[in-house]
Amino acid sequence: MSATELVIENLTSPTVLCFVIGLLAVAVRSDLRLPDQVGNLVSTYLLLAIGLKGGTRLKDASFGDIWAPVVVTLILGAITPLVAYVVGRRFARLGTIDAAALAAHFGSVSAVTFTAAEVFARSADPNTEGFLPALVAILEVPGIVIALVIAVRLTGSGNLGEAVHEVLTGKSILLLVGGLVIGFVASDDAFATVSPFFIDLFPGMLCLFLLDLGTLAGQRFSYLRRAGARLMAMSIALPIVFGACGVLLGTASGLSAGGAAVLGAMAASASYIAAPAAVRVALPDADVGMCLGAAIGVTFPFNLVIGIPLYTEIAQLLN
Repeated sequence: MSATELVIENLTSPTVLCFVIGLLAVAVRSDLRLPDQVGNLVSTYLLLAIGLKGGTRLKDASFGDIWAPVVVTLILGAITPLVAYVVGRRFARLGTIDAAALAAHFGSVSAVTFTAAEVFARSADPNTEGFLPALVAILEVPGIVIALVIAVRLTGSGNLGEAVHEVLTGKSILLLVGGLVIGFVASDDAFATVSPFFIDLFPGMLCLFLLDLGTLAGQRFSYLRRAGARLMAMSIALPIVFGACGVLLGTASGLSAGGAAVLGAMAASASYIAAPAAVRVALPDADVGMCLGAAIGVTFPFNLVIGIPLYTEIAQLLN
């Protein structure tokens, strides 16, 4: 499949179109927005479903299949926040605290970006590995911790211990890891009883979540105006660089073209669930609105529309 065909297929997918409708709703000042309780329910469902699917597929993965991807995932989790911090300080001209906060967001991972990438990758490459959700859980923590350590060490302020506790006990990690464990230990017959809900309904729930996320992204654009064009450029350039590195390392670790593309999308994504919660605890003076504006308002739409097909094309070329 050519690059043009990949882009067209992605742009016409229900998930992307639902996100676009959410953006348009904000542009026309519609009252379209899911109630907070419904949004929390859908996000909880998605995180648990991702973990469950990964756990069931993890049964079929041998140690030889997974150890190298785990190592490169940890490498990405260490490198991305350091690069994001330096770029934030020198290019975007952010202060130490705001640069570290932004690095925490870009050093972690967006589970929704991962899900959209995995759905897209499986349509292009049915051999995409099933244990990839385990890598999401692994990538969630290191980037946030490293970025917060930078801020605490350089400024002498903040509460790193509480922030790490917030990350490890937060909804994202508990649901992803809990789902992985449940999916791994549950028998095939037992999992079949919940499969219609967590597997069959998953694409529709993802569309519903992206519809709501589109409205949130549209509202976050206002936070970027005060940050300037440099931050917006950074929010697009970093995903391209991180995504290419993720694909390259994923390919080197033995992942299939689909698996490498998904790892690239993971590295290119920015967290907007775990990272903001940790930053609020460790760096109360950080501009979380600016960080979320970059993560949801720029990086997420870029990855959803352009990034995922781009990483898939790079992975196919390398394979």
